[in-house]
Amino acid sequence: MKALITLALLGLALPAMADRLPLPGDTPASYRAECGSCHLAYPPALLSAKDWQRTLGSLEQHFGSDAAVDSPKRQEISAFLQRHAGDTSKLGSAGEPPRITQTPRFVRHHREVPAKYWRDPRVKSAANCEACHRGAADGRYSEHDIALPELRR
Repeated sequence: MKALITLALLGLALPAMADRLPLPGDTPASYRAECGSCHLAYPPALLSAKDWQRTLGSLEQHFGSDAAVDSPKRQEISAFLQRHAGDTSKLGSAGEPPRITQTPRFVRHHREVPAKYWRDPRVKSAANCEACHRGAADGRYSEHDIALPELRR
């Protein structure tokens, strides 16, 4: 009986855990400072190691900006991203250049969001997680905690 109750509680908790993707405890300050200075310091599991490697290889032309960092920081950030990257077999292609917003996971979770919201001045881009997900900075992406009232279910 105790085992059944434990399984039932775990089953109820799994959907909530699926909405959590916090930064790992060993996130270097350089990652938070350098990447987080322009956008959310994305959880490394959102891209594969290969995609992170390609992203870091083109920081001089990072989506229209020069995001270059010195060699020691690049090495530290790269090692961190490689260590915590997502599983390629589960992520699928992130396109060229790699974009989190092009991964099958992102597309699947956001397919019901009308295109007009990506252009909304409050959002501006699908890459602006914090515009819709209030807890994104803490790794919380629940569809039940959406900042834009018209997108709440």
